[in-house]
Amino acid sequence: MEAHVAGGVLHFSDGSTINVWGMANDGTPKEIEFESRKVEWVRFEVTDAAGTQVGLSEIEVFPSPDDYTDHVSWVNPYIETARGRYFFFITGNQPYGMIGAAPLTRNKNQYGGGYNYNSTEVLGFPQIHCWMLSGLTVMPVTGEVDPTGGEQSWKSSFLHQGEIVQPGYHRLFLDTYKMWVEQTATDRVSFYRFTYTEENPADILLNLGGYVGTSTMVNAHVYKKGNEGVEGYFDTTGRLWGGPDVVRIYFAVTFDTPFKSLDGWVGSEQFKDISELQGAGESIPSNQGMSYHDAPTSGVKANYQVQPGEQVLMKVAISYVSTDNAWENLEQDCSHWDFNRVRQESQQEWNEWLGRIDVKGGSHDQQMKFYTDLWHSLLGRHKLDDYNGEYPDYTDGTRVGAQTKNIRFHVRQLAKDREGKVKHHMYNSDAFWLTQWNLNTLWGLAYPSVLDDFAASLLEYDVNGNLLPRGPCAGGYSYIMTGCPATSLITSAFQKGLTRKWDQQKAFKAMKRNHSKGGMLALGMDKELDFYVRNGYCPGNAGLTIQWAFEDWALAEMAAKMGKKSDYNYFHKRATGWPASFNKELGLILPKKANGEWVHTDPLSGNGYVEANAWQATFGLSHDIPVLARLMGGNDSLCSKLDFAFKQSESTDFVYGYGSGYVSYANQPGCSNAHVFSHAGKPWLTQYWVRRVKEQAYGAVTPDRGYGGHDEDQGQMGGVSSLMAIGLFALDGGSSRDPQYDITSPVFDEVTISLDTDYYKGKTFKIKTYNNSAANCYIQRARLNGKEYNSFRIPHAVFSDGGLLELWMGDTPNKAWGK
Repeated sequence: MEAHVAGGVLHFSDGSTINVWGMANDGTPKEIEFESRKVEWVRFEVTDAAGTQVGLSEIEVFPSPDDYTDHVSWVNPYIETARGRYFFFITGNQPYGMIGAAPLTRNKNQYGGGYNYNSTEVLGFPQIHCWMLSGLTVMPVTGEVDPTGGEQSWKSSFLHQGEIVQPGYHRLFLDTYKMWVEQTATDRVSFYRFTYTEENPADILLNLGGYVGTSTMVNAHVYKKGNEGVEGYFDTTGRLWGGPDVVRIYFAVTFDTPFKSLDGWVGSEQFKDISELQGAGESIPSNQGMSYHDAPTSGVKANYQVQPGEQVLMKVAISYVSTDNAWENLEQDCSHWDFNRVRQESQQEWNEWLGRIDVKGGSHDQQMKFYTDLWHSLLGRHKLDDYNGEYPDYTDGTRVGAQTKNIRFHVRQLAKDREGKVKHHMYNSDAFWLTQWNLNTLWGLAYPSVLDDFAASLLEYDVNGNLLPRGPCAGGYSYIMTGCPATSLITSAFQKGLTRKWDQQKAFKAMKRNHSKGGMLALGMDKELDFYVRNGYCPGNAGLTIQWAFEDWALAEMAAKMGKKSDYNYFHKRATGWPASFNKELGLILPKKANGEWVHTDPLSGNGYVEANAWQATFGLSHDIPVLARLMGGNDSLCSKLDFAFKQSESTDFVYGYGSGYVSYANQPGCSNAHVFSHAGKPWLTQYWVRRVKEQAYGAVTPDRGYGGHDEDQGQMGGVSSLMAIGLFALDGGSSRDPQYDITSPVFDEVTISLDTDYYKGKTFKIKTYNNSAANCYIQRARLNGKEYNSFRIPHAVFSDGGLLELWMGDTPNKAWGK
């Protein structure tokens, strides 16, 4: 501290220089950014210093985007983290992995909770970042820290300049404790490497009490396993959106270095040199800070005495079934202590998944946003089943509002194939509400095994609890959102032939039951469902009318393909009764009372919709656009009306809060609107507005913007954004008898989708654009596999065979193409 390098000059081998000033004297890094350049060496010349022994500990040089050799490097996890939810940012997570670990910088339920870029303190490293499941917080500290003060007593400041954040790897420096924390993960194990820079007593805390993100930990039980590990369980409760009222999570933790002793605490009490601990069991409902239950902190800490440069490694595994399964998960997934090997394997897996869609051209920001979109679409939904195929079943209980209480817990076993591998996984997931406009299509293009797997998982829930889930939580139901969104996902998988992991006949039977009284489609609304079947609309709610009609249509299409004529006729009739709620004066679908009166006639009111209004919801009638156009007075009238809505929304970047504004791409009900023009005879308007929405609503790569601000929902907005970027979409989510993809205007010069040969005949499907630019957003002509192509749609059957789609772009619309 007596010597200080205050400034200097960066010299590059190409002869260029950058002056550097204002360098700190406390070890804080000085970050220098500059335009990409090719050099052989970098040298720093000190020009201003105080003291006699001056120098730098290190210079860290990062590659420019021009030198990125893998897809992981293009992902920017910081994007919109100033506004994302608790599970938005998970660097210690494999695609749909069971474990999901990341630093916690803001502890509140959502609207900025979890890792928030604007926060400057680390509160711990929770190992679980799921939809309404959270906890198991790890925190390494040095010196004397009183854990009974909770996260405010053990938190540490940090700087982004000391971070590396990537899929599968996270590194940061805890300034308070003068130590590095590195994190990577396998499917079911999180792996830490702690590097200390000073001689100190050091503790590794395991917090198992109090609220973390989306739930509250209570009733912890911890048992020492020699001097190298601990095991136990805790219960989670206080879920904002309902679900099982209590979910138990088991864990296994092991260290490569034996600890000196194990201490613990419960509330304000501390315990020395223990072999077991029982945490606090009580929790108190609270609305403070978006947490809905408060509880005393409880946990244990492993004690060490460390030297400068010393490293301690730590592995954590969980199970929703037993501690034995947690240990098995740990041993089967990661039986060694080679941190670098796990990081390499983790990022190799991410590169393989992200690389299923390879893009060239476009700007650096567009490529960064695209791979971040894919990362989000592959990230937030987590496996629940253990290595041995056992998983939790919380469906057997009493529904009380959005919660399930009086649960009779069951351990279930997934079926296995001849090689002993499970046929599919079980998942914890945010709602699949309206995924026909994002994940269903994206997964069907590049990740058909995922679509197949999720369909099988949803059907397994129905086997256990006689209901298809909306947002499955811990093997139980959360009842979040509306309708039966599982139908559009399952039927999309069926229509594409993605049925290796589930039985088609059983699936149809399950969906048919869920579209009847007592099923998930109209859960708790049997009278309204009766009325809808007889009269064509849901009394009082136009949003439900549109959703129920679409999901009935999707089921009818599956019935038709399976030769179930009676079922087809029945559900098709239900799906086409919606015109009863069409308001001729306003030309929009409005909520209507059972007596035939309108609930209101304000098209910008959210009353009588689900997170939408008449302007946003009406055009979400994906299965019946020709009829909607006829009711509006024809295609020209529909397109004129929709074009007006987009022009009204352009100044706000097509982003509004729930139920406000004309077009909102910050929430699901409006996410198909720009693609409707193509289905009403004017594909050039789709091309134009898709480009505008992609740039304005989804184009940002900053911590405060990127996904419209509030409802990314575990990859849904990322799914829409990525589909817009590559120029493919499906207005009906692929649930028609002959699924098709809509062609729009890719932002890239070349898009190569690697086809899964376990499901599709072809090896790749490539899209090439010519004369592409921000101004040249209109398709002038197209060629498919060498032949002129004049349709705005490509059949899935053609796509799955592989091929080449070539698009010539221009700055004026070619109104003759694609009609």
